[in-house]
Amino acid sequence: MTTGAISAKTTTLIGFWNVRTMYELGRMAQVIAEMKRYKLDILGISESRWTKSGRMKTTTGETVPSSGREDDLHHEGVAIIMKKGMEKYLMEWKPVNSRIIQARLKGRQTNLSIIQCYAPTNDSNDRDKEAFYEQLQATLENVHRRDLLLVMGDLNAKVGSDNMNFERVMGREGCGLQNDNGERLVEWCAFNNMIIGGTLFLHCNIHKLTWTSPNGRDQNQIDHLMVNSMWRRSLLDVRVKRGADVSSDHHLVTAKVRLKL
Repeated sequence: MTTGAISAKTTTLIGFWNVRTMYELGRMAQVIAEMKRYKLDILGISESRWTKSGRMKTTTGETVPSSGREDDLHHEGVAIIMKKGMEKYLMEWKPVNSRIIQARLKGRQTNLSIIQCYAPTNDSNDRDKEAFYEQLQATLENVHRRDLLLVMGDLNAKVGSDNMNFERVMGREGCGLQNDNGERLVEWCAFNNMIIGGTLFLHCNIHKLTWTSPNGRDQNQIDHLMVNSMWRRSLLDVRVKRGADVSSDHHLVTAKVRLKL
């Protein structure tokens, strides 16, 4: 079956976004509005800055499990927003820590596991980076092996355009030069047979670059979605939607997945 022949009923539209400060007045409504505008079934949130962990329901019916810090500091934080009606497919979810949350949804032929994350910045110390990847590894190892697995979020990682020695991990559609976080991410993907989706599909750079600096000059591809290699053919597209706006310096990234829930 060709991509063009796939109906909307057999695909799930997934997005992920670093939106910053979800606790600000009106921010949730903005995010939900953009989620509906782009017809997303699921939206992963990085740097929500919500504290504590829990599951809420919005006034418009969306289900939102979240994981945040326990010390009441509005830093980090991750969440997964599921559109109205999607909660009936939610089998389980786990708030790992303020940088990682896991959810599992019931699928028709296979189940979907999502790990939404927010990695330390490239300037962070090695101890924090290593702790993040150790926890991410532990979380991945608890995922059911037959599930379609998506790991996504703000990884603060520039994987670059050169895939030499990592052809199985990434395509040639990455942007820029690799940094330390990018090297860590590529090696982690290679170890776990994961593929970086944003480097696979041919798009203009404006539809691959996910972050714009406050000065408006620097742009990088630092938000990523990874899929386990056995389900590579189920990932149909990964693309930045620059029209979405919630006053964040990150752009909304969307993925089309061949999966019927």
